[in-house]
Amino acid sequence: MSVAELESGPMVAEGPGGRLGRAAVDAWNVARRSLTHYQRQPVMILWQLGFPIVSVLLYGFVFGKAIAVPGGGDYREFLMPGMFASTMAAGFMLTATVMVNDASKGVIDRFRSMPMSTSAVATGRGLADLVIAVAELTILALTALAMGWRAQGTPLGALSAFGLLLLLRFSLIWVGVWLGLLLPTPEAAGGLFGVVFPLTMISSVFVAPSLMPGWLGAVAAWNPVSSTVTAARELFGNPVASGGSWVEENAVLMAVVWPLALTALFLPLAVRRFRRLSR
Repeated sequence: MSVAELESGPMVAEGPGGRLGRAAVDAWNVARRSLTHYQRQPVMILWQLGFPIVSVLLYGFVFGKAIAVPGGGDYREFLMPGMFASTMAAGFMLTATVMVNDASKGVIDRFRSMPMSTSAVATGRGLADLVIAVAELTILALTALAMGWRAQGTPLGALSAFGLLLLLRFSLIWVGVWLGLLLPTPEAAGGLFGVVFPLTMISSVFVAPSLMPGWLGAVAAWNPVSSTVTAARELFGNPVASGGSWVEENAVLMAVVWPLALTALFLPLAVRRFRRLSR
């Protein structure tokens, strides 16, 4: 065995599907382990799925008639796509917390000692979180429908909007995995709220950027979350309240470009960080 092979980590046996097939099987096993934890700890499910419901009810009814939508329209219909995107964006904090918990308990070290694909931990965690995100988004949509929100566009447009919301969540999963492997303790993960708060508040989730001071509105408009929110509003047929800037007028395009760019950056970083642990 060469030095290069020794430094690359444990050898992974080639299966019938080759290296890629083996990596997919390993990722699924990691994802299944993560989903099994939710099944055995129903309190985690109640909290993770219950909090978005409370948020939608709180913002929908508390702010429902308090803020005017530029150009007219019902604020609750304006708000709901923003709440969907906000929940998807905030999910990376949970991803980071789970990863740092696994690292602190030695689970990551056990994974590293096994003859498995080095990408499986990151991709398996991502797959599990995407399944949870689908459940979250489904419950949020049902709650919004019960509150009177409706998608006024075409069925294809509504499906495309949900697809863009999940694409945003998918891209931020890798940010969460990377941060979770960087953070030293589970307590440090709580500090990520300081990242989530401005990410969702300085955006078009709650108010149109055109209502903000000029410089802040520009920052909000170029926030990746804002592109997904504006694109979702457009595809749902809800009030958009665009300020006329290029990034707002091309929100559907940017709602694809931003997540792809984030994935291209942070997925390799997450896998590389896992490979370098304890070296």
